[in-house]
Amino acid sequence: MFDGGMTMSFYSINCPPIVSGIVNKNRTYYGPRFSQSMAIQISSVLLQSNEGGKLPESKKISSSSTPLARCRISNPLLSQANTVGIIGGVSVFSTLIFLEKLVWRSSRDGNECVPFVVCSDPGMSRELPFCSSYPPVNGNHSQFISNSGIVVENLRRKREFLEKSGAKCIVMPCHISHAWLVEVSDGCSVPFLDMGDCVARELKEAKMKPLEAGSDVRIGVLASDATLVAGFYQEKLQSQGFEVVLPDKATLEHTVVPAIEALNRKDMEGARNLLRIAIHVLLVRAVNCVVLASDEFHSLLPRHDPLHKKCIDPIDALVRFTIKWSQSTEKVHKQPLKKLS
Repeated sequence: MFDGGMTMSFYSINCPPIVSGIVNKNRTYYGPRFSQSMAIQISSVLLQSNEGGKLPESKKISSSSTPLARCRISNPLLSQANTVGIIGGVSVFSTLIFLEKLVWRSSRDGNECVPFVVCSDPGMSRELPFCSSYPPVNGNHSQFISNSGIVVENLRRKREFLEKSGAKCIVMPCHISHAWLVEVSDGCSVPFLDMGDCVARELKEAKMKPLEAGSDVRIGVLASDATLVAGFYQEKLQSQGFEVVLPDKATLEHTVVPAIEALNRKDMEGARNLLRIAIHVLLVRAVNCVVLASDEFHSLLPRHDPLHKKCIDPIDALVRFTIKWSQSTEKVHKQPLKKLS
């Protein structure tokens, strides 16, 4: 994934695994897709070294101190005014997909990549075991509710770690984690970008017209049941005046859940066909577009598929807004940041 023009240094510490870096367009290139082996290997600190292959003094972490002290970095890893802090979610692949898109899109047209710090803890999926596949459709979410405190604390620690590491903006590219967005972002000292707001803003700016006379613009939301129960996207879209259309129980049971099961069996074609059916069910109900609010549906539809144009991926919306924030912040350098709401 990396070319031979840059030496990378790995440091293992007893605090949340992170990845940090400033990607130089002349020396570092990301391949077309992150591999599974790469996702597994990212379990320690990855810091970009200097030209001589040595880690800068300000970024070295002593191994002689206690685990808590080792997490307290006196000097931030990155000091740029437009550094983005990325909180890893339940799915490490969702985090990597966001990171890949952020790197490629921000470094197009000869631009430097957005500086970033990533804090990811794949072990969080053990606190919500069903999140690795799909939650029950029968509405039994007792574990989802009982473990909320543990998950919120996990995410807040990551957020605080990123703030101390020099992040000037926080993003969380995970649909499930956004169920606790209010709790996690409370008290944050820097802007915390809301994926639901990013989607709602883009759809509002599109100035769509209702497909049926006398009704509001309808937006379909296709997601796992846990995301629907959280009510996250519904609330954000409704606040912008959209009518939200959700799949009914039959659609969830006979298309959405089987599609995820097919993905778990590596049956990509079967999952793709079931997803197409689920999207068609919503389109028949006169929705203008469908929000694919599920990690499992990332890149499942080919770009040339006509249905792809009828869908919006919240990860894409978050990437676009993150780049917009970073570029505008870079222009004003260290002027006071205004919290985005």
